[in-house]
Amino acid sequence: MKKDKLKVLIIRFSSIGDIVLTTPVIRCIKQQVSEVELHYLTKKAFESVLVGNPYIDKIHFLKDSLSDTIADLKLEDFNHIIDLHHNLRTLIIKRRVGKPSSSFNKLNWQKWLLTNVGISRLPKKHLVDRYLETAEFLGVKNDGAGLDYFLIGNYDLTLLLPPSHQSYIALVIGAQHATKRLPVARLIELCRLLKHPVVLLGGPDDMERGEIIKAAGDQVFNGCGKFKLDQSAFLVKMAKSVITHDTGLMHIAAAFKKTVHSVWGNTVPEFGMYPYMARESYMYEVQGLPCRPCSKIGYEKCPRGHFKCMNNIDLTAISLQANV
Repeated sequence: MKKDKLKVLIIRFSSIGDIVLTTPVIRCIKQQVSEVELHYLTKKAFESVLVGNPYIDKIHFLKDSLSDTIADLKLEDFNHIIDLHHNLRTLIIKRRVGKPSSSFNKLNWQKWLLTNVGISRLPKKHLVDRYLETAEFLGVKNDGAGLDYFLIGNYDLTLLLPPSHQSYIALVIGAQHATKRLPVARLIELCRLLKHPVVLLGGPDDMERGEIIKAAGDQVFNGCGKFKLDQSAFLVKMAKSVITHDTGLMHIAAAFKKTVHSVWGNTVPEFGMYPYMARESYMYEVQGLPCRPCSKIGYEKCPRGHFKCMNNIDLTAISLQANV
């Protein structure tokens, strides 16, 4: 018997930013393909990023046992799998589920060339556009609407922030690796240059750094570790503008069409993960460093010891744009 609907599974396991970058694929498939039932496989830790998305019919979570995950997926009888993660685990899933699939090209050798030899063979194309290529077989095209982030809760700014910080610049101080973050002393210097109240955003691991950065003055409110992801996303949405490292909240800011000031250390925008279709996007990096990019991900400390990619960032340039 012919199926009434086309059933498609999208796979992406990490990270918050990467999952937000898959949202155009989700939306375009759902809006452009008739009678499609769209499923998404990810980790439980990223549930809040996707649970509010109206274009997803069902979310599956990776279990401790890969065999149990595969058994559940087989019951769905998908027509096609779109693999936006593309690693050994997803290869096993695709083979054992036994359905036609299309896979995202991670361009690993091109990234290796850039980080190890300094030769760029990367396409001048954003990661979102490369993700969308995996759905072209369905006739899907980029609708030009940018990224999506759907808030789960209804929040009141007056309950989250003090009266002194109802109009503010959001400063995202976190990032997964230290070489993607401005040092604390530089963040203090930046806060002192800003003419608006500043709300620091980050996770529990950033709370202690946030308390140190508060030395910049009473205009700084440390929100690190105080809010869940969805609340932090709301605070990004309500901010005058957003200053951020290469991190998940940067992409959420772009989804809300904010003015985004992104600061780049050991990674580079050429990897294709710069703010996608933000209202305005300003990118700050130290050009001409022969050691940059030193990694496609990051390190816990600068391999060369000097950390010039962050220590030499022009903070005045950031403040001039952000203070407008």
